[in-house]
Amino acid sequence: MKKVVLSVIALLAMSFGVSAQKFALIDMEYILKNIPAYEMANEQLNTISKKWQAEVEAVQQEAQNLYKTYQADLVFLSPEMKTKRETEIVSKEQAAQELKRKYFGTEGELFKMRESLVKPIQDEIYNAVKAIAEEKAYHVIVDRASAVSIIFASPKIDISNEVLAKLGYSK
Repeated sequence: MKKVVLSVIALLAMSFGVSAQKFALIDMEYILKNIPAYEMANEQLNTISKKWQAEVEAVQQEAQNLYKTYQADLVFLSPEMKTKRETEIVSKEQAAQELKRKYFGTEGELFKMRESLVKPIQDEIYNAVKAIAEEKAYHVIVDRASAVSIIFASPKIDISNEVLAKLGYSK
């Protein structure tokens, strides 16, 4: 009986401490699609990415061609020539991997370029969301585009257009 009474008292005490919280949603994909600078940055990143990918594929193709030539000439090669060609093939494959890592690795050129082009836009969006949250006393703002656990959200609490307006891209 004491446990039940203590539990009820604890629940009542917790309910007095909880205040109503205001929630809002944003759709980051929608916001980013409506910012021309982001679209231009994405196009620029895609263009350079395709150029670098073609460069990496060219080196990989060279390695494959060397290997095919090696396979065709294998019967006619001396042991020294075999070793030399194998070393050349391995070197070319390593060069392709190094180029790939240089351009597309976690600290690669594409990552650095994305940081320099997209991060300022994301920071600007964050500051706009933060300002709206402070103005309207929102406790939580959730990104509907990245929150896979949201099954339904009322469009009434979506403030994406307010964020765009705050950034100067009114809809």
